[in-house]
Amino acid sequence: MIEFFLKYLQYEKNYSSHTVLSYSNDLNEFAKFIQQNVSEEFSPTEIHSDMIRQWVVSLMKDEMSPRSVNRKISSVKSFYRFLTKRGITTINPTKKINSLKTEKNLPLFFKETEMENALTPCEEDSDFENFRNRLIIAMFYETGIRLSELIEIKDSDIDLSLKTVKVLGKRNKQRIIPFGDRLCNDIIVYKQMRDSETKSPVRLFTRKGGEKMYPKLVYQIVHDTMTEQSSLMKRSPHVLRHTFATSILNNGADINAVKELLGHANLAATQIYTHTTFEQLRNIYKQAHPRA
Repeated sequence: MIEFFLKYLQYEKNYSSHTVLSYSNDLNEFAKFIQQNVSEEFSPTEIHSDMIRQWVVSLMKDEMSPRSVNRKISSVKSFYRFLTKRGITTINPTKKINSLKTEKNLPLFFKETEMENALTPCEEDSDFENFRNRLIIAMFYETGIRLSELIEIKDSDIDLSLKTVKVLGKRNKQRIIPFGDRLCNDIIVYKQMRDSETKSPVRLFTRKGGEKMYPKLVYQIVHDTMTEQSSLMKRSPHVLRHTFATSILNNGADINAVKELLGHANLAATQIYTHTTFEQLRNIYKQAHPRA
C-alpha cells in the first residue's frame, strides 16, 4: 500500500523525487516501528490512533525536533487520506492526531551590504567557474527561485529582450519572473564563456564539461561564497530566497505580488517574510519618538 501511495505521488501528483523519497522514508519508518513494537506485520487497515501516538512519543524520546516530527505526522496523515479516498480503509486513525507546537522563527536573510560584496566583480571572474558561481548567487538573489528550479533552467527559458526567466515550480506550476539589466548583461557574458568551454550544454548552468549541475554542488557554491561575507550559521540557497523576499517587501512590494514571484500556493507561506528589520525599527523610532 505504501508503494501504491508513492506511485500516486510521483505519477499523478507530480511530486519531485526528493519529496517522494521523504514520504517513503517517513512511512517506512512508521511501518518498521509498528512491526517492532506493536505487531509483527504492518497492516494499514488495522492501525488505530493509539499506535500512532506511541510512534510520535518514541520520536520525541529520540529528541527529534517538533518540526521534523510534524513532517512525519503529515506524511502518515496524507497516506491515510489517500487510503480513505480510494476506499481501502473506512476509518482514518490520524484524525485524532494533532501536530506538535513549534517555535515560529523569523526567516534568516543576508544583509544588503553582504549581497553587494558577494556580487562585486573581481579579477577571478575571467575564469568560467568563478563567473558562473557569481551568476548563480545573483540569480538566486534577484529572482528568489528555488535550488531545484535553478538547476532546471534551459537557455530557452531566458528571454533577454523582456528580461524574464520562466521556471517550473512545485507541482509543475510554471511562473515567469523579471530580472534587472545587470543580471541580463551577466547572462549574456556567461553564455559566451560557457559556449566556448562546453559543447551542447544541457541547461543554462553547467559544469565545465557541459554536464548538468547537481544540488549538492550548487549548495556548496552558495555556502562557500556567502561564508566569506556573512556570519549567519546557515548559508544556503534557501537563505538567498529569504533574502530576495525580505528585500522587496521591505522596499514596498505588495505581498500578493511577492507570493506570485515566489510561487507560493497560498498567502500564509509568504507572510513569514513580513517581519521588520532592525534598521527599519531604528528609523521608525528616530522619526516617531520625541527624544530619539
